Amino acid sequence: MASFTTLTSLFVLLSLLSIANSGSIGINYGRIANNLPTPSEVVQLLKSQGINRVKLYDTDSAVLTALSGSNISVTVALPNEQLSDAASKQSFTDSWVQSNILRYYPKTNIESIAVGNEVFVDPKNTTKFLVPAMKNVYASLVKYGVASSIKVSSPVALSALQNSYPSSSGSFKTDLIEPVIKPMLSFLKQSGSFLAVNIYPFFAYVANTDTISLDYALFRDNKGVTDPNNGLIYKSLFEAQIDAVYAAMKALNFDDVKMEITETGWPSKGDEKETGASADNAAAYNGNLVKRVLTGSGTPLKPDEPLNVYLFALFNENQKPGPVSERNYGLFYPTKEKVYDITLTQEGLEAGPNNGSKSQVVKTPVPSPSSTPTPAPVVGGGVEESKVVNTWCVANEKAGAEQLQAALDYACGEGGADCRPIQQGATCHNPDTLAAHASYAFNSYYQKKARGTGTCDFKGAAYVVTQHPSKYS
Repeated sequence: MASFTTLTSLFVLLSLLSIANSGSIGINYGRIANNLPTPSEVVQLLKSQGINRVKLYDTDSAVLTALSGSNISVTVALPNEQLSDAASKQSFTDSWVQSNILRYYPKTNIESIAVGNEVFVDPKNTTKFLVPAMKNVYASLVKYGVASSIKVSSPVALSALQNSYPSSSGSFKTDLIEPVIKPMLSFLKQSGSFLAVNIYPFFAYVANTDTISLDYALFRDNKGVTDPNNGLIYKSLFEAQIDAVYAAMKALNFDDVKMEITETGWPSKGDEKETGASADNAAAYNGNLVKRVLTGSGTPLKPDEPLNVYLFALFNENQKPGPVSERNYGLFYPTKEKVYDITLTQEGLEAGPNNGSKSQVVKTPVPSPSSTPTPAPVVGGGVEESKVVNTWCVANEKAGAEQLQAALDYACGEGGADCRPIQQGATCHNPDTLAAHASYAFNSYYQKKARGTGTCDFKGAAYVVTQHPSKYS
């Protein structure tokens, strides 16, 4: 009896330790839509789902007021358009902090500020302003006595990596290291903040269905992938991508900086070319991810570091540009009805299996042709020269309407690009702009030509990008 009691006590202790070492789940509340519930209704929805962390893309007064007294931790954002002003003078960030932070804090529990979003792939080239802006925002927080409770960071796309496979060889792009990566990591370390990273295994899977197992991308049972350099075994692409970032930081002697995943998700619907975009797969990815975060430890490389993750996104947003998937990342419809049923809390997991784990037997529309999955970077993640590199061709709006139209006509005509999806009434007709249609046609031509050198130029009307265009459309 004593032995049974001892074993029971040990089991309870180990369970408590496991929970204590688990991470947290938050959600991104985007509002590029014209049919969303009121902010007060959204706060009630968050509470009903047990969500206690939310990330915004601005500092909307109605939203921050609705969150007041809710005990929901909030990340707010200073948009890319304001980076130049924020970098040039602290008086600007003083005023911004007074108007957008102190006006609501602490009744609204603002825990961090995202200075910009995926700045390195911003078409307006705001990278040079990033670190000075972060430092000025932090200095303003110090000035008003709240820097110890409000962190400053900036979400980075995985395309900041030069190499991401194997994970142990992760490295940042060389042209970013000295100008911005090192200064940013140094600032994060000195201020006690974290590196914010947006990770989307979906993009990697869509671009590499011949080499990435769907089970590996969705956290389902699979053989795993062994890193040849250190022997670590990865059971999910998500963890492999995280550890590639950790390895990249370690290479610069910043492996003691913590990390948060500020965006990740899987769409419930997509274009015909967006293989794997379905409600079943979205439920599997997000459901299994929640289970992994709330009941597990860290990654193979950092097992003691909890995974703190923000799902993308709360709602389907009907006014987002780009492919169909961009408007279908939500866990909820604007009616507040669930797109698919998964639990988001520890209590929910204990009450029953998450839909994500039930989805172990979900019928997937495109089974993987590979029995041994090979991790690849998220779109634009950068890989070794011997691996597939994902690039896209987009319109250069500076070329002018006349040049863009001429290039568009060539691509859709003599060039043989598939321009049917951008015709009136077709799936990619919206946004109905010359630049958007040209980007689609240019990329169709570029991919048809196997991304060959010189096939994305059109006399200066186009250029190559390494981040999926939908991420900054």
